[in-house]
Amino acid sequence: MDAHDGIEIEISQMVRADLESVLEIEKASFSTPWSRYAFLAELCENKRARYFVACEKEQGKVVGYVGIWLVLNEGHITTIAVHPDYRRKGIGKKLMLAAIEFAESSGVDAVTLEVRVSNTGAQNLYKQIGFISVGIRPGYYHDNREDAVIMWRKQQGK
Repeated sequence: MDAHDGIEIEISQMVRADLESVLEIEKASFSTPWSRYAFLAELCENKRARYFVACEKEQGKVVGYVGIWLVLNEGHITTIAVHPDYRRKGIGKKLMLAAIEFAESSGVDAVTLEVRVSNTGAQNLYKQIGFISVGIRPGYYHDNREDAVIMWRKQQGK
């Protein structure tokens, strides 16, 4: 348990039973949320994908999730979100570290992601855990054509 937030979080692999909660968080977090089908395809059909959820232990409520693809020797964070009522409590960091740990234990050399240029809070979190900015993807986000910052984190010692 983190002393600063009083919430005990458990990270586990996402299963179909988590989908309703994940979709609720998705809709509360993004202007163009992923569909139920998109998540089901990732969970059931994409052999390269792994998704994890953060559950608040006391109530068993899903409060966040992260997805990562493993492609050759790289990990790609596909999505991450924390329920608005649970943000700024370290849950996003725990989710990211769980995804990175999974990727590194699977043999990847580096993990990458894209983040909106306007999302400086997320960029700061990613920098705290070892990501560096390496470039811009112009017009990456379909909803408003916002640019994305490309960030990479090399495995320690590689």
